[in-house]
Amino acid sequence: MTGSPTVRRRRLSYLLRDMREVKGYTAQYVTDQLGWSRGKLTHIEQNQWKRPNRRDIEDLLDIYEVEDSDRREAALALVRQARQRGWWVSYSDVWGGGTFIGLEAEAKSIRTFEALAIPGLLQTEEYARAVIRSGGITDEDDIDRRVQARMIRKQVLTGPDAPLYWAIIDEAALHKIGPDLAEQLQYLLDAQCPTLGIQVLPHEAGPHAALTGPFVILDFPKPDPSAVYVDTGSDELYLEKPPHLARYESLWRHIQATALSVEKSRHLIAALLNSTQKAPNP
Repeated sequence: MTGSPTVRRRRLSYLLRDMREVKGYTAQYVTDQLGWSRGKLTHIEQNQWKRPNRRDIEDLLDIYEVEDSDRREAALALVRQARQRGWWVSYSDVWGGGTFIGLEAEAKSIRTFEALAIPGLLQTEEYARAVIRSGGITDEDDIDRRVQARMIRKQVLTGPDAPLYWAIIDEAALHKIGPDLAEQLQYLLDAQCPTLGIQVLPHEAGPHAALTGPFVILDFPKPDPSAVYVDTGSDELYLEKPPHLARYESLWRHIQATALSVEKSRHLIAALLNSTQKAPNP
């Protein structure tokens, strides 16, 4: 198993940037030496590319004087792996570039906070269908395809390489689940296990540190650095610089301390499930 091509491409970007900095070369110098168009190297080093070109990487290894055969082969192996296609490419109409799905596929831990909805990896099929419809999508074939992609995505939480997954969900999201979607609450109760935990941020917590919105912290095996994913509604942000990571780590600690314990969260979810099941259908 070669792992996620998204993660391999990201690792290659960092590796090439480090090689240049070790040599003391500026990006402009390397660009001039190779006769590349302006900004090409910057796009490579900032992971703003899709499928690495082997010839380009070999040229960079030459200019950085990487002669050790093992180091060269390790870099070129990343090129081969980064050029592969993840399963999500078949759903590019659903995921777009699929950057987040590619990162999620190889994370060793995923920590997510959601304010108004159940996190995607914890959604049942019917709940996912309702959420997708609420976004204004009405074509049933389109809805079916999006639900199918979301269910395939959930497989990341199963198997021997499953990451540690921890979700903090604002209580508001739970109250938006009506009697027709009660199985979603049951799913949250059944899903918890040693590698998966759920905490609820209760109403009585009042204003809290994450009022700015949902986010996901993804941690990876070394040497890959962590990343924070923030969906602003109109754009997707990937934060990787140490100050940004430190800020969201602090944010996570604050809301985790404010949230109910796992056991108390289960009691709250169970109580909501009980009340939902007893509620009369409209």
